[in-house]
This record gives sequence, C-alpha cells and structure tokens, in this order.
Amino acid sequence: MRVDIVTIFPEMVRGFAREGIVARAHERGVVDLAVHDLRDFTTDRHRVVDDSPFGGGPGMVLKPEPFFRAMAHIRATRGEPSAVIVPGPQGRRFTHDAAVAWSRAGHIVLLCGRYEGIDERVVEGLATDEVSIGDYVLSGGELAAMVVADAVVRQVPGVVGDARSVSEDSFARPWLDYPHYTRPAEWDGRRVPDVLLSGHHAQVARWRLRTALERTLDRRPDLLEGPGFPGEDGADAERTLNEIRAERQGSRPGRQERKQES
Repeated sequence: MRVDIVTIFPEMVRGFAREGIVARAHERGVVDLAVHDLRDFTTDRHRVVDDSPFGGGPGMVLKPEPFFRAMAHIRATRGEPSAVIVPGPQGRRFTHDAAVAWSRAGHIVLLCGRYEGIDERVVEGLATDEVSIGDYVLSGGELAAMVVADAVVRQVPGVVGDARSVSEDSFARPWLDYPHYTRPAEWDGRRVPDVLLSGHHAQVARWRLRTALERTLDRRPDLLEGPGFPGEDGADAERTLNEIRAERQGSRPGRQERKQES
C-alpha cells in the first residue's frame, strides 16, 4: 500500500514515519509512505505557500497552486491514488470503517492544511474525502493526517503481527474493548480479576464480552443503538447485553422507594 502526505512541516511527519507501526510496515515493504514538502511545489524564490483571504478576515490561507502541482507530481511518480483526503473540522467523522476501506484502497494521499485552512478549490478539485478526527481545533492537519495514516496502516494485512490484535480492537466490533491486565497478578493492593487467572478459556471469553459491553453501555451507549450485532459472537453479545440491562433495571429503586428515600 502507498501513503503520501503533503505538508509544510515534512520533518514533523517524517518523525512519525520513523517510529512504531508505520516504520515497521515500511521496513517490511508492506507500506510505502512518502512525505512531500508543499514548499517544493512553489515557483517563487521565497517558496510562499499562503496568502491573505479574499473578503478580509484574520489569518492566512494555503494557496491552491502548490497543492495541484504536488498532486501532479504524485500522480506522475507514485501513480493514481484511490483516495485524496483532506483532514479538517468540516469533514465527516473519521471512523474505523473508513480506516478499513482506505486500507484496501491501495493508495491514499493526505493533504495537510494550516493557518485558516486550504483554498476551497483544492478541496473541490482534488479531494475525494474530508474527514474530522473530533470536534476540536488543531493547529494544522499534520496531527490528524498522522492519526488517519496510523489507523489505516494497521488495518493492512501483514502490518500487525497477530491479526487478532486488529480484529479485537475497539470499534472493530460495535462495542469498546475489554480491560487488559498483565503481570504481576497483584500490585499495590489491586488484584487482577480471578477469572483471568483461572485458565478457563470459555469463562475468560464470557468475562471479556460482558465487561466490554458494560464499558460500552457506560461510556458509549450510542454504539449499541444498532439493530443487532454481526459476526460469530453477535448472538452472545445480544443475549449478554439484554442480561446486563435487565440486571440494571432490576437494581434501580422504584418510584415508591425513591419517594421514601427522599
């Protein structure tokens, strides 16, 4: 898979690419990640990439010409991308499903904005997608691009050594991950749940499913609002979730009990 990132801070992104899962994927030849300095695609001696916005207002806007030249260079030297992505607060929310889809695309390009943003003609003329990694503002698109790249790359077959680490991630299924523990079994008065030390694989699996669903119900109940759960463990998840809800409903004080308590 090929990943191209266009930015005015190439060293920031190259640092990310030299470490961790992306670096390992690159070393194995599974992922080919290239970083492009937007200033290399300017034509003036000062390498200017921004200008003041038409209509007035604060800040500067990244000019369209360097991005179009950068994309022409990428197409000529790296091939036609399947997706050209602009991270930004105006985009749709970035999700696990998008990461999986782009990991299968074969070639993606990420165009990083800065200042007040990118000239809209870049979005209209080059981008296939705009994505937001959350409802907050960053200083530029580099951090968001690195988030997207990391999430996409780890979905590429052969990148993560144990495929179960990917298939059992939060958001790989419609619930959050279960809690994880390692040695020592007891530390500072806190003990690992006994079921994880039992060696009983079926009981461990049930505990993990239940705690994952409880955690999701407490922290992200919106993830459980779908019509049902897909996959082999979908029926078990549905049954377990109904049990949790019934138990919680039964533990709530009735109207009369709450009145007496007050």
